[in-house]
Amino acid sequence: MAECGRVDSNTSHTMDKSITLPPDEIFRNLENAKRFAIDIGGSLTKLAYYSTVQHKVAKVRSFDHTAKAAAGDKLYEISMQEEVTARLHFIKFENAYIETCLDFIKDHLVNTETKVIKATGGGAHKFKELIERKLGLKVDKEDEMTCLIKGCNFVLKNIPHEAFVYAKHADSEFRFQTTNPDIFPYLLVNIGSGVSIVKVESEDKFERIGGSSIGGGTFWGLGALLTKTKRFDELLQLASKGQHASVDMLVKDIYGGSYGYLGLTGDLIASSFGKSATADKDFSKEDMAKSLLHMISNDIGQLACLYAKLHNLSRVYFGGFFIRGHPVTMHTITYSINFFTKATPSSPRRTGAASALLQLQPQSVYPNQYSWGENYAGSSGLMSVSPDMNPMQRARSGTFDMLEMDRLERQLVNLPLLQDPSSYIPDTVDLTEDALAREYWLYCFEEALDGVVKRAVASQPDMPEAALRAEKFRQKYRHKLQTLRQQPFAYGSLTVRSLLDTREHCLNEFNFPDPYSKIKQRENDIALKYYQKAVKSLDELSWEEKQFALVQGVLAGNVFDWGAKAVVLASNSGPALNDVTNGELQILTERIAAMDPVIEAGLREDRLLLVQSGSSSPCLDLSRLDKVLAMVVRERQTDLVIIEGMGRAIHTNYYAMLSCESLKMAVIKNSWLADRLGGKLFSVVFKYEVPAGKPNKDCGAFSPS
Repeated sequence: MAECGRVDSNTSHTMDKSITLPPDEIFRNLENAKRFAIDIGGSLTKLAYYSTVQHKVAKVRSFDHTAKAAAGDKLYEISMQEEVTARLHFIKFENAYIETCLDFIKDHLVNTETKVIKATGGGAHKFKELIERKLGLKVDKEDEMTCLIKGCNFVLKNIPHEAFVYAKHADSEFRFQTTNPDIFPYLLVNIGSGVSIVKVESEDKFERIGGSSIGGGTFWGLGALLTKTKRFDELLQLASKGQHASVDMLVKDIYGGSYGYLGLTGDLIASSFGKSATADKDFSKEDMAKSLLHMISNDIGQLACLYAKLHNLSRVYFGGFFIRGHPVTMHTITYSINFFTKATPSSPRRTGAASALLQLQPQSVYPNQYSWGENYAGSSGLMSVSPDMNPMQRARSGTFDMLEMDRLERQLVNLPLLQDPSSYIPDTVDLTEDALAREYWLYCFEEALDGVVKRAVASQPDMPEAALRAEKFRQKYRHKLQTLRQQPFAYGSLTVRSLLDTREHCLNEFNFPDPYSKIKQRENDIALKYYQKAVKSLDELSWEEKQFALVQGVLAGNVFDWGAKAVVLASNSGPALNDVTNGELQILTERIAAMDPVIEAGLREDRLLLVQSGSSSPCLDLSRLDKVLAMVVRERQTDLVIIEGMGRAIHTNYYAMLSCESLKMAVIKNSWLADRLGGKLFSVVFKYEVPAGKPNKDCGAFSPS
């Protein structure tokens, strides 16, 4: 733990002195941090750093089977190896805590490779001396707007549900949107002390087309004068409790009701603070704060709409410290936009955190050369609160928001066969909107937690500390589930897929990379022994019986050649539950080829191709597939896609529309889900779809397994 010390006599800013920082919760992996960047605004500091993370991975290696295999020989061996990967960390906190955070970083910094910290934002100059003295790093200032745009592009590209719209009276106020793979062009309205309006046309082409001096600083400054409240969050709290109609003059106050001829409703604000000039009474702080918030939000909303119309832009994103995930600010902005236009305003969750991102200059860590994925185990939720430190600090309502992103081994792209990538939504059910389904699945995952813990411990029988790590996993994942009960929108779009992925991330966090590895090994060994017998039985069937048997085989968990001219078999890049990985499938297919001339010929003639899907999840997002797989699908002119399994064909992609024939197959292994779909437990889903106007023909198949 590190506690804040004295106030710096050389600076004029006020700093909080009571905060205590737990390293496991905030500045994670700081000892392996290599490079830093910082964005200091008028009220918030956003720190980004690049680190290397060492964790365990389960690797499979084929045994030498050149000699005649004995009855008990295993197909492959499993070994636990250490692997080093890259991670990006983003922490956002109030400027009042900056000295504490710098002290903490200084005390825990071990392996940094740089003598420079890249800095941007208006506060970079103000805090330059403090940063250099505390960290011993030279502050190198960068252009604020360039950092902001590149950071926004990065999170929109790499976090599919980064942007959300806010609906105050909905069951879930936050509705996350699937980002169009082509994110350009868009309008970014950044509301800091003032307002900057930027038109973004491509990765490197953007232009500030307008702005206003009336922004967040105006709300804060006038609010402080009106209410004597100095803290921004406290001012917003006052506004959330206020009634603006007590202060504002409404249309009905002038006309006695609505003004139908002009289409103005009676509750519309005619004059902000209009009643304060004539009413002989004192107004409450809450009412004045609410009136001020409406006045500034309406002004910004109308300005954004005018610029969007002028430049013919349909995507408008709002960001900056004025938004900050606060319901009251998002509601007023949304109301304003809806009044002036039919456009839907969106807010990226963490544009601010990413604004310092691309100052990590070296090509080895340059984010746009790789695909990145959010690490749910290390990221805090939307509207997160301070860690549980002490009552006095909690009363100050300080927040520390964290985002972690891991560099993926393979670059991810869209499946070329998606009919309309811009409208593709992987997940079948949005649990943020379906309260009944949400309650069931949260209960289901919590009930399954004991079994997952037992499986994790059993997978590492030779490691005595496995039980302790498994218990830490249980606590962390249960905390995530409890958070989601209170805030379904906390980590973005809530789906069965996100619950599964979060569980996998938490297991990896505590070095349980593949709890089912030994089970898969045993079952693969057994299946291989029966392979030739099963194929011989199939060959003896009639054509019609063979097709039915093949379907049964697929649904039973096996994959067979469907008689297509060529097959591309895509499997998970990394482990997830008991799903086969590409490494395991390569070894298994190699052994099968040694005993089956048909499979051997298919591999030799390149008619059977094994590739990685790019996924490490039981579910499948067709907008984030391995780039090599997408290239193979395009080059081979694939015209049949077979998606098998409950996670890939039911929880995700059930409604996915492809430009070729598709077959979605699964056995419903959950009684609640079977009832929801109108069937019975172990019912079969066999959904064959042909795009309109496309005739059936002999095909080359692509099958994610």
